[in-house]
Amino acid sequence: MLAYIIGVVLFALGICVSVALHEAGHMVTAKAFGMKVRRYFIGFGPKVFSFRRGETEYGLKWIPLGGFCDIAGMTALDEVAPEEAPRAMWRFKTWKRTVVLAAGSVTHFILGFVVLYLMAVTMGLPNVTGTPQISAVSECVRNAQTDEEFAHPNCRPGDPAPAKQGGLQPGDKVLSVNGKSTPTYVDVTAAIQQLSGPVTFQVERDGRTVPLTIDVAQVQRPVQDEKGNEKIVTVGSLGVTFANNFSYNPVSAFGGAGGFTANMFVQTWDRLLEFPERIPAVVHSIFGGERDPNTPVSVVGASRIGGEAVENGLWQLFFLLLASLNFFVGVFNLLPLLPLDGGHIAVTWYERVRDGVRKMRGKAAGGPVDYTKLSAITMVLVFIGGAVTLLTVTADIVNPIRLQ
Repeated sequence: MLAYIIGVVLFALGICVSVALHEAGHMVTAKAFGMKVRRYFIGFGPKVFSFRRGETEYGLKWIPLGGFCDIAGMTALDEVAPEEAPRAMWRFKTWKRTVVLAAGSVTHFILGFVVLYLMAVTMGLPNVTGTPQISAVSECVRNAQTDEEFAHPNCRPGDPAPAKQGGLQPGDKVLSVNGKSTPTYVDVTAAIQQLSGPVTFQVERDGRTVPLTIDVAQVQRPVQDEKGNEKIVTVGSLGVTFANNFSYNPVSAFGGAGGFTANMFVQTWDRLLEFPERIPAVVHSIFGGERDPNTPVSVVGASRIGGEAVENGLWQLFFLLLASLNFFVGVFNLLPLLPLDGGHIAVTWYERVRDGVRKMRGKAAGGPVDYTKLSAITMVLVFIGGAVTLLTVTADIVNPIRLQ
């Protein structure tokens, strides 16, 4: 139980640090361009303490669920003192305002990459793409009644050793089987199980392609059918173990973390597209239905999963979840919807395009967008966002996603 509490606290602390650095991204870039930053606070609600350094007040509030950076004149509706007017944000060039508005999300992306890089050089990164890279070659393959026997056979003289005898080595990446491309180890396994006897392979070894011919053996092993019933079947077998984790040195970790980051961006975008259709499942789970592990979670739910990960010693999962959350928040915050930063960026570039069109027509610039005309849309989006947050928090309390 103590480990679970520590995990929850650590994950919540990680979220707080992410939010604080998000706002710091806005503040640092705004100051760099000469904009007036009035306040930088971590948290909401009553003030715990604050201090002033230069023209900016820094402080901490009691509810550590967010933070804010108060930049003078972020929109034309903001009240700006006469001495602040020349440095109001809305007066600056479009690209500078865009950099400041996007800096929060960029900070999340940097944090996510840093977490993945540190994982790569310490505990490694999981093989989430199913890369068919061999981590170990077995001394033999044998008939087995259990998965354990199949994975760790008690070899005897005369037992076939297809992979070893065929020249496969740890580190090889299987490119094709009998001329058919195998982008994942699932593809390799599926192909091999249907074959026996001499089979041609193309493997990547030390940056070059090596052709091999391997005599695939037929063995008996247990499998589960669609109903979950176990049965013994005869399948082709190589006698290899595919890597489920990749280790890196401090230099190669940049490439490993970079590739993993790209993969997480794709997954994050896919989850965002699926988000609306997952909401009914969240509602269903609140009223007693089984909780789909693919449904959205709130900060509460993510912290609970982080706690369970620590409790079970799954530190890799803990840090992956933290990196994933940073990528999700960063991408979500760039959506062109008010009051998100992406919404303000969209307004900023609308002004730029509109003024460009007006200039071509011989007219003067139109001035800042009147945010009061967007207030109705903004309130609707805030209401929807609040409702979704309430639903996910409720589901994470009454019917949380669990690791076991």
